[in-house]
Amino acid sequence: MSGPEVHSLSPSPITSHAFNGDRSLLAVSLNSNDVTIYSRQGKEWEVTDTLSEHDKLITSIDWAPNSNRIVTASQDRNAYVWQESQDTLTGKVVWKPTLVLLRVNRAATFVKWSPNEDKFAVATGARAIAICSYDSENNWWVSRHLKKPIRSTVLSVDWHPNNVLLAAGSADMKARVFSAYIKDVDSRPPPSVWGERLPFNTVCGEYSSPSGGWVHAVGFSPSGDVLAFASHDSSISIVYPGGPAIYTIKLNSLPYVTLAWTAEDSLVAAGHDCQPIAFSGSAGGWQLVGTLDDTSSSKSSGGTRGFGGVGSGVGRLNSAAFHTFRQADSRGSGSPTSATGSGGTDTELLTVHQNTITSIRPFSGSADRVAQVSTTGVDGRLVIWNVNNVVELTGKMGALRVQ
Repeated sequence: MSGPEVHSLSPSPITSHAFNGDRSLLAVSLNSNDVTIYSRQGKEWEVTDTLSEHDKLITSIDWAPNSNRIVTASQDRNAYVWQESQDTLTGKVVWKPTLVLLRVNRAATFVKWSPNEDKFAVATGARAIAICSYDSENNWWVSRHLKKPIRSTVLSVDWHPNNVLLAAGSADMKARVFSAYIKDVDSRPPPSVWGERLPFNTVCGEYSSPSGGWVHAVGFSPSGDVLAFASHDSSISIVYPGGPAIYTIKLNSLPYVTLAWTAEDSLVAAGHDCQPIAFSGSAGGWQLVGTLDDTSSSKSSGGTRGFGGVGSGVGRLNSAAFHTFRQADSRGSGSPTSATGSGGTDTELLTVHQNTITSIRPFSGSADRVAQVSTTGVDGRLVIWNVNNVVELTGKMGALRVQ
C-alpha cells in the first residue's frame, strides 16, 4: 500500500489551497494577503507567480477548472476574480483582478464557485452570504445577499450540483440550505428532495449542531440528495432530507474544520486532530471507517509509530507536550516519558501533518468517485492521499445515534 505524497511548501501556515483543472498549478494563501501560485516541476512544486491586491489576510481561494478563473476572499472585506490576460505593455500573459462588489462591512471568510462557474458564493462575518454574478456592462461582479435567518458569521458554503441550492454552516450553530436562484443567470431547476419552488433566499432546510458547536464545514454529496456538516463539538452529521433522518457520529477526537465527499456513500473529514478521517454509510446508518494516515508505520527517523501504551492517541493528542501536562496533572510529575517512549523531548506528532489541517479537496478521479484528496495545514505541508488506503482507527470509534 503506497503512502501519501508529502510536499513541504512553506514554513508558514497554509490558510487555503486550490488546484487548476489539470492539477498542474496550485494556488495557496500562506497566511498573508498574497496568493502564491506554484507550478509542478516533476515531483516538486516551484513558485511561478504571486497575486497581490488584497490588504489583509486571504481567508479562502477557489479555482474554476473550466474557465480557469481564481476567486479570492479576504479579511479586508473584498473579493477578486483573477483571470489570465495579455499585458498591453509587455505582451506577457499575467493574472489580472476584476473587482467584486460585495457590499459587506465584515471580513469575507469563505468562497466557492458554482458548478457552472457563472457565479460564486462568498461567506462573510456580516451575517450574510454574497451571491455574485458578472455584470458585463460595467466589467465587475455584483452581489445579492442571503441574510435571513443567519444570526452569526458564516464559516463555509458548498453548492448543490443543480447550480441553485447552497449549503452554509455558521457560528450560530446551524447548517442551512438556501436557494441562490438568480433569474437572469439560472434556468429553473427540476424538483428535488430539497423542494420545488425555489425563489431567492428560500430556506430549504435548517439543522442544528448536535451539542451546540459552530458548524465549520458543509458539503453536498455528488447527487446533491445528502448533506454533511462538521461541528465544533467533534461531530459529523449526515442529513437525508427525503427521510427525513439525521445521523450523527460523535467522536473523542478534536473537532473537524473541513470535509469532502469521495462518493455517494463516503466522505473524508479533517481538522485539529491533524489527520484525514474516512466515514461511510447510507440511508440506513453511518460509521467511522478509519484514517488515511497510517500512524502505525515507522517514521523516517527510525522511531516507531503505533497504537497502545502511552502513545495510544493520534494527532496532536499524542505530542510530548500534551503528555507533560497530563503527567503533571495526574501524578505531579514534571519529567514524563515522551510519546515515543524514549524519554526525550521530541514533540513531533505521529501523523503526517504536524498541525491543524485547514483545507481538504478532491484531487483525482470523478465527481462521484474520488480517488485521491489533497490536504493543506498550519504546518505548511501539502499532502495527497489515496482514499482507498484506509487504516483502522483502533479505540477511536465514536458513538452513532439517530436524532
